[in-house]
Amino acid sequence: MIKAGAQTIAELVAAAERRIETVPAVDVIGWENKSDTVFVDVRDIRERQREGMIPGSFHCPRGMLEFWLDPASPYAKSIFAADVRFIFHCAKDWRSLLATERATDMGLRPAASLVGGFEAWRAAGGAVEQLTPRQPGG
Repeated sequence: MIKAGAQTIAELVAAAERRIETVPAVDVIGWENKSDTVFVDVRDIRERQREGMIPGSFHCPRGMLEFWLDPASPYAKSIFAADVRFIFHCAKDWRSLLATERATDMGLRPAASLVGGFEAWRAAGGAVEQLTPRQPGG
């Protein structure tokens, strides 16, 4: 049972937004082609398949973030050791705000969250790449 007075998701998201850097989509369109920037997509794979993705974005499902970030983890991903700017995004921005906050707490710098997420990216005219469906047995 959740106890009275516990933080709501809206409160957690608002607190994260106050603590981390955020960037509007219109300011970073075109950065998907920069070698010093990695867009980190924390959406579920089904969202990426259905909606598409920012070209070249790195898929890191939200549930794996901490495991993939920690260099001491057996699941660590070398991309998080790169000397680049990380811009996290989800569909709207709640998950990416929380993901960016956690990544920053774990020492990842520089890291920012895309304001409005993938929806804002698409609405601002950002490039969208469609995933190629996997073939059975592939």
